[in-house]
Amino acid sequence: MYIIKLLIKNTFRHKLRTCLTILSVAIAILAFGLLRTVIDAWYAGVQASSVIRLVTRHAVSMVLTLPISYTEKIRQIEGVKIVSYGTWFGGFYIEEKNFFANFAVEAKSFLELYPEYILQPDEKAAFLRDKKSCAAGAKLVKRFGWKIGDIVTLKGTIYPGNWEFVLRGIYRGQDKNTDESQFFFHFNYLNEALKKTSPTRADHVGYYMMEVTSPDIVADVALRIDKTFHNSLAETLTETEKAFQLGFVSMSDAIITALRLVTYIVIFIILAVVANTINMTARERIGEYSVFKTLGFGGWRIAGLIFGESLIITMMGCTMGIIFTFPSAKAFANTVGSYFPTFNVTADTILMDIVFSILVGILAAIIPTYHSIKIPIADGLRRIG
Repeated sequence: MYIIKLLIKNTFRHKLRTCLTILSVAIAILAFGLLRTVIDAWYAGVQASSVIRLVTRHAVSMVLTLPISYTEKIRQIEGVKIVSYGTWFGGFYIEEKNFFANFAVEAKSFLELYPEYILQPDEKAAFLRDKKSCAAGAKLVKRFGWKIGDIVTLKGTIYPGNWEFVLRGIYRGQDKNTDESQFFFHFNYLNEALKKTSPTRADHVGYYMMEVTSPDIVADVALRIDKTFHNSLAETLTETEKAFQLGFVSMSDAIITALRLVTYIVIFIILAVVANTINMTARERIGEYSVFKTLGFGGWRIAGLIFGESLIITMMGCTMGIIFTFPSAKAFANTVGSYFPTFNVTADTILMDIVFSILVGILAAIIPTYHSIKIPIADGLRRIG
């Protein structure tokens, strides 16, 4: 208890300097936490992937389509439980800045395949009944102030024209990692329109989604599917849902790498600030430490005083930074959260905040401790006054 009181008194002997250092650490931890949360948001789709779902796309490129006639052939493959299909629509609402993910899907099998998208029974029935209807996530609906029954018009980019949909369902996520910012409508609505305006593009889908009967046969089923369409006009590439999502994330690899680099720079800044403060503090107390050594205090006790002071500063800053991270993340999500499927501060991020703060506290105290212990008592006593 005496040692703790001594550490706290030593820490706040220069109140302004200590408070500024703690504030610097808190700001750095806050920045680190927000950057890590942004990176986690990028991988939200990967984390939400199911281990029993597969995605089949064109073997050459994701922009090429597959014949819809593959549906029955895939369904007959051993191990396949549910088959659905869809295609990226790529429309926007009113203006191009109103970007969100929108897909044309085979609605019934899609909802069976993705039970994490929860629709009220009456809304689900209305959505399945009306081929011109659409369903949107609660987050997306809140963003644009839509309500059930509204006419939503998307301007197509891949499929030109104004496409009108009736909002019949608002889905909510099964858990906090479920993406509530997507927009789905019936593939048949798109396909029938294409048959009239662009027949060569009709009866083709962007990808197939499957659920297999067991996680143990995922690899075997993927091989069977690709083998079935080997040497056909449209060969397939089947991969797990997680691998498929990672393929999209890899397109933003440069941005994610840059964000990760910034997080490491933030940690280095914390280290430099704390090291400078501890070094100044230790240098000012060389005389005191020499007196301690004269009284019989060993090197380990002096090291404990310096390391303890360093850890108190970093952990106080860490605590403040973590406390500020949550309201800051909420404010950030309210401003730009519509561009991310989810934006939650995870337990892993908090754990990393704590671990890095402890490491910085230890590293910052190593050199000042070494000098304080190694300096001869006579040289240290000369610095008194």
